[in-house]
Amino acid sequence: MTDTNDTPRALDLNTDYPASPRQTLAGYVIAKRTLDKCRAALAGTNGEYHFDCPLDNCFLGFTEITADTFKAQVATGASDAEMAEWIEANAKPREKREIIAWNNDMRCRRICDMPIELQEFLEGYIPQYIPAGKVVYVWFDVYDIEEGRI
Repeated sequence: MTDTNDTPRALDLNTDYPASPRQTLAGYVIAKRTLDKCRAALAGTNGEYHFDCPLDNCFLGFTEITADTFKAQVATGASDAEMAEWIEANAKPREKREIIAWNNDMRCRRICDMPIELQEFLEGYIPQYIPAGKVVYVWFDVYDIEEGRI
């Protein structure tokens, strides 16, 4: 969200949701959600959401951008477009096909394909936060079902 002078404003994640992990920024899935949560954390409006969580770390790890460096850039007040340019300039250089393959791997990542620590966490999280009758096919479904997008 931006105000009239194009300065980005943090979402209030007590009442709103960050972007879907499927949404892209600078050509990467997860990046826009990571940005939304980082802005909210800096503003103190992150509620129960955490910046630098395992999901964020998938994006940060693939791009080889540290959470501290990302957060410092967000703290400058950079817009979404400016952050996209910054990510493109600071991410580990990769062929477009490698990014596409990584994006599709993330979009299709099944829970059974995840590290056991995340499987264990989701084993309790899904029944607690996902409505009965909703089926989780892939990891991103957890976020999109819980946040009402699917």
